[in-house]
Amino acid sequence: MSRFVIVITIFYLVFAFYGFQAIKTIFKNQWVYIAYITLFLAAFGYFIFKISTYMPGSAMRTSTAVSAGIVLAFLSLAMVLSIALFFEDIYRIGVYIVNKLFGSRAVVETDLMPSRRKFISSIALGIAALPFGALLYGMYKGKYNYKVLKYTLEFDDLPDAFDGYQITQISDVHSGSFDNAKKVAYGIDLINKQKSDMLLFTGDMVNNEATEMEPYADIFSRLEAKDGKYSVLGNHDYGDYKQWHEDQTQNDILKKENLKRLINIQKEMGFDLLLNESRFIEKDGQRIALVGVENWGKGGFKKAGDLQKAKKLVDQNDFKVLMSHDPSHWEEEVIPDNYHYHLTLSGHTHGMQFGVEIPGWFKWSPVKWRYKQWAGIYKEKGQFINVNRGFGFIGYPGRFGIWPEISVITLKKKVA
Repeated sequence: MSRFVIVITIFYLVFAFYGFQAIKTIFKNQWVYIAYITLFLAAFGYFIFKISTYMPGSAMRTSTAVSAGIVLAFLSLAMVLSIALFFEDIYRIGVYIVNKLFGSRAVVETDLMPSRRKFISSIALGIAALPFGALLYGMYKGKYNYKVLKYTLEFDDLPDAFDGYQITQISDVHSGSFDNAKKVAYGIDLINKQKSDMLLFTGDMVNNEATEMEPYADIFSRLEAKDGKYSVLGNHDYGDYKQWHEDQTQNDILKKENLKRLINIQKEMGFDLLLNESRFIEKDGQRIALVGVENWGKGGFKKAGDLQKAKKLVDQNDFKVLMSHDPSHWEEEVIPDNYHYHLTLSGHTHGMQFGVEIPGWFKWSPVKWRYKQWAGIYKEKGQFINVNRGFGFIGYPGRFGIWPEISVITLKKKVA
């Protein structure tokens, strides 16, 4: 058994046992105890079984991810219970010390420490049920709970011919995580219903392997947009998170072949993949520039993106829409550039697939501590960025609060 599995096992069982003390305080029925223990052990047993058959460096199968998600849900339940009990136990130990030092000698030793209070354990269980239920719901239904989010952005220098021009953006498909083709097809139909002028995909078509997209290629081929479908690569598309071969030379060859296959699949589906390139969309004698860079991300992510190369054929006065997978690129290179990029479209963060959001009022996710721009529209120095929350999912096989997104952006000419 690997050191990682041993650590996870100890961590899980300690919290499960400690959280069990709350169950014992609330309930006095042995069948409840048996159910608690059985469910915790069954969930973890299934996880260990799936992990034992997992090959490091290979794509994680859906069932393995689901087993990890279930364990995460049970662990969240036990952790919240344990945290509540921990603080109560600090109080109980404090009372014990005071009673021991200053209490009456007539007090029986076993009465020096107060017993756990039922109402504290009940409140803790109620709170713990929220993330537990949310994580399970996110796996059962949330991961395909597609939302169409519409934005209208105004620009002083938008060419008149493009006033009202509509762009649909999707990002982070991660096809290797899908487990329901009908739900995916529903999402694709929802995209087509927007009837946008242009469709832009901002990277991470797969988790690692080009073959992950093959079962869904026909579905994604149905995507339509009168001015075309364009795409860029995300960090997962390069196959960097998989060991392809023990020999490094052979590993590099296989990885390059995989990327070549993915590029061909995108072309077969009708996407024009921009590899540090630009295209022009023309209408009534006017044009806007579409610029696409390969992945560029800070914090250890691949920096294959070359903005200077991508903009080579673009005039400084052109209205520009930039596709760049990682939003960290925006502040690091895009905003400081001598060109003005009116709208940047990114993805990558997934909004961490978990959070709380009231559209137009409030949004929160732990990912905000890692990315300043992590979901939705941001503006700086007259330039906009939209960070798409992602169409698919990876790692945790679900979503809650931060739903899979289809962005629909309408460009408007600002009225003086």
